[in-house]
Amino acid sequence: MSDQPRVEIYTKTDCPYCEMAKDLFDAKGVDYEEYNVSEDEALFEEMVERAEGRQTAPEVFVDDELIGGWDETSALDETGELDEKLGIEREDEVEHRRLVIAGSGIAGLTAAIYAARSNNEPLVIEGTEPGGQLTLTTDVANYPGFPEGISGPELINNMKEQATQFGADVVNGVIESVDDSGRPYEVRMKDGSVYTADAVIAASGASARTLGVPGEDEMMGYGVSTCATCDGAFFRGEEMVVVGGGDAAMEEANFLTKFAEKVYLVHRREEFRAEDYWIDRIEEQVEEGTVEILRNTEVTEIHGTPEAGVETVSLVSHPEGHPTAKLDDPETEKYDLDVGAFFIAIGHTPNTEYLEGTGVEMDAEGYLQTRGGKGGGQTKTAVPGIFGAGDVVDYHYQQAVTAAGMGCKAAIDADEFLEDEERSASTAAEPAAAESD
Repeated sequence: MSDQPRVEIYTKTDCPYCEMAKDLFDAKGVDYEEYNVSEDEALFEEMVERAEGRQTAPEVFVDDELIGGWDETSALDETGELDEKLGIEREDEVEHRRLVIAGSGIAGLTAAIYAARSNNEPLVIEGTEPGGQLTLTTDVANYPGFPEGISGPELINNMKEQATQFGADVVNGVIESVDDSGRPYEVRMKDGSVYTADAVIAASGASARTLGVPGEDEMMGYGVSTCATCDGAFFRGEEMVVVGGGDAAMEEANFLTKFAEKVYLVHRREEFRAEDYWIDRIEEQVEEGTVEILRNTEVTEIHGTPEAGVETVSLVSHPEGHPTAKLDDPETEKYDLDVGAFFIAIGHTPNTEYLEGTGVEMDAEGYLQTRGGKGGGQTKTAVPGIFGAGDVVDYHYQQAVTAAGMGCKAAIDADEFLEDEERSASTAAEPAAAESD
């Protein structure tokens, strides 16, 4: 590529979204300058100034134009606008693939490994969060075979390398829609490119939910974040809030104790959903004074400015929990808390919008309905040749090992489907061949 624009990426150590941004430009064959701000205060201040006050990494610039963080960069890539800024011309040819896998988390990559070993030449489309939720996990301690634990990004990178070694292709991009009105299926990307596929495995995972309270959108990137491992170090010495009651919230609160003056863990109920392992670790932090748990409490507003960052959060509490539903109750207490950073870990929404309009059945929250049960075909959806695996199906277990198992099942189910299709086509062709003799 000639006359390549100048690309600069501000990053930090142990930042999964930074790695995603770099992987995106690497996949495009675009050179870039990387500035790691982790241990360089002057470089960090430079980043904040150039990024109009944003205190989060990565921050991407093309020819001195602020593109933004990972969300903004990937959004431009989805529409093809990033390629235009980079001077990359898109190919308009429709490429046919035997199997397309939507998603590059642990379910999608496991499916890719098994599908590639079955010579189904899978194409893995990475999606909005390449690597899935596991890339945001600092320590995976319960994945079998790693007695000392393994980081989420390392596990995902190993699986990706394993899948490509067996013959899987991995491309960056986001699926806009799937047309199941004819065969092969048409997979249309958000950047306008199109693939056709004999079978599709939906393993596109889930995206982080937000609270929807005043100040949240305005302060996102300015002290409000959904990724403690990405942004926690930027707020060293501050008091911080983590909202949530599951494993993710517990892990983020535990991680932030390395940087925070104190971490407030806000949960709207009395009981936590997290496993005992994480609850025990947080209780240890409570005893040490590094974490304070605010049970039966909810956030109603986040206060601050992009220039000054997060300053205070407004909270309500009620002894019976879910206080925002009891604002007029005399037992509901309202108060403000001075903090410098705010992290959200309240669960996820399945990424299944691209299957709307197909015959694939979903529940009210968007989770795919698969056959389940015993024997083969457990990952089949209502549309022949479309299968579901991982967090787009599983709203209950949501574990790395169960996602991997479902990815394996989906690949085997897809392989059986493709073989049956080939046999049917061959059988149908035999009488026609005999008539022509």
